[in-house]
Amino acid sequence: MATFKAIRIDKSEAGYQAAFADFDDADLMNGDVTVRVTHSTVNYKDGLAVTGKSPVVRRFPMIPGIDFAGIVEASTHPAWKVGDEVILNGWGLGETHLGGYAQKARVKGDWLVPLPQGLTCAQAMAIGTAGYTAMLSVLALELHGLSPAMGPAIVTGAAGGVGSIAVALLAKAGWRVIASTGRPQEADWLKSLGAAEVLDRSELSAPGRPLGKERWAAGVDSVGSHTLANVLAQTSYGGAVAACGLAQGMDLPATVAPFILRGVSLLGIDSVMCPKPRRMAAWARLASDLDADKLASLTTNVPFDAALDTARSILEGKIRGRVVVEIG
Repeated sequence: MATFKAIRIDKSEAGYQAAFADFDDADLMNGDVTVRVTHSTVNYKDGLAVTGKSPVVRRFPMIPGIDFAGIVEASTHPAWKVGDEVILNGWGLGETHLGGYAQKARVKGDWLVPLPQGLTCAQAMAIGTAGYTAMLSVLALELHGLSPAMGPAIVTGAAGGVGSIAVALLAKAGWRVIASTGRPQEADWLKSLGAAEVLDRSELSAPGRPLGKERWAAGVDSVGSHTLANVLAQTSYGGAVAACGLAQGMDLPATVAPFILRGVSLLGIDSVMCPKPRRMAAWARLASDLDADKLASLTTNVPFDAALDTARSILEGKIRGRVVVEIG
């Protein structure tokens, strides 16, 4: 029986614990594809899961990690054969189904996406759920009919995983990007990704007016709370904001004014249960539109044994861009 390393989360009277442990094949959950995991990544949600600061994990014990990339070891699913390179984002991975912080995973083949041509497994995890969510946000804005000719686009939480890739993607698509961040020291780096202007997050994070000056036509928000309310209040007539995160909070202390006086739209972005055709479209665009050099510039690689500390650090705002965890 094959033994492999994984991070195990337990919850008991002794408290919430996350630590490395030995697993074997019998510990894996039901699925028709077994994958040798080569890479994972660290998202904000992974930090919440590892620390227990939010009820992300809904089954114990749990292997965290909402992403992985790797190579198929065994399959009874007709779409996959041994040796295929695959990606998995969401579908309850690391929440209700044993996740990607392990050297092996068994999952449903319908959850998997083929590694796009031109990307390595490491690059796919440099993108990860954060980058995939950023692309879903950009696609939603495009589907809504917005274009760079209508005005600038704002990205909140711009130095984080979703934000940094959203900046690069929107700039590549021709938008004038305004990057909002609480880390002014990252201004030059954000401009290297394509931001035309860097805004201190304090301009958006406090309670604001129901309507403000029209400043942007589109937005990608990973912050929520007062930040999202202020972004909406300053979105121009007919514009839209894609909401995909809650770093400041789950609340939305806004009014209906932007919606009924300016026709602003709020577009909800879910990456976990997103249908496969939309996933495939997002990954195809990521493979073609995301500059490999810019992706490398916003990526840090860490060994598997550093995953726990890195997941904790992301909640403290200490992580810039994306982190690839080298599992294999």
